[in-house]
Amino acid sequence: MNESEADVPILSLKSVSRSFGALKVSDDVSFDVAPGEALGIIGPNGAGKSTLFNLIAGNLRPDAGTVLFEGVDVTHQSTMQRCVSGVGRSFQIPQPFGHLSVYENLLVAAQFGGGWRGREAAGHCVDILGRTGLEDVSDKPAGGLSLLKRKRLELARAMATSPRLILLDEIAGGLTEAECGELIVTIKAIHASGTAIIWIEHVLHALNSVVERLMVLNFGKVLMIGEPGAVMASPEVREIYLGIEV
Repeated sequence: MNESEADVPILSLKSVSRSFGALKVSDDVSFDVAPGEALGIIGPNGAGKSTLFNLIAGNLRPDAGTVLFEGVDVTHQSTMQRCVSGVGRSFQIPQPFGHLSVYENLLVAAQFGGGWRGREAAGHCVDILGRTGLEDVSDKPAGGLSLLKRKRLELARAMATSPRLILLDEIAGGLTEAECGELIVTIKAIHASGTAIIWIEHVLHALNSVVERLMVLNFGKVLMIGEPGAVMASPEVREIYLGIEV
């Protein structure tokens, strides 16, 4: 990669807006994510966080603005096109194929989302099972997994598509402190491998242990973006997000 390519953000949103009727859920949102960067997103319920993920992943189209992935305009590309291009995603509520085994779930993601085939696909999925701690349940139906294992499977399915950018939607929610700690170790390893991460999360200590920057959304607008400690120290952020009047 030459210097000019290294300077291209892996993701850029430029003045992206989306409304549902009279309600504007994304309001002139602009930000960049560098290759390999981990960006956290926080905000009160209804701030537009999930809508923003849907706009990035292609589940929704913006009413205005542009979405660029690695410098290419993907604003009108489908979810599948973006996945094949390198955008992976986990969902807040795990959505595995419940009747398929854990391994089969990964194989579907690897073949249809990542373009893997044959023995290489099988080897890739076995590697992902090991990296996400799912080897012991690889042959179990996904619908019968514990919450931690389902969360891990969400992460593993996204990883199986070989993303260069992965979107994590409240993946630590509902876990015990110990389970959350285990998940953080896995996410840190993914980040260390060079994969860029955008992570929506309410478990702040988990988020802040991984991300380099934090973005705050409020009523669909970017309130602030910067170093996590500085963002969380902001009186405006504390009042809006934490409910602490300063």
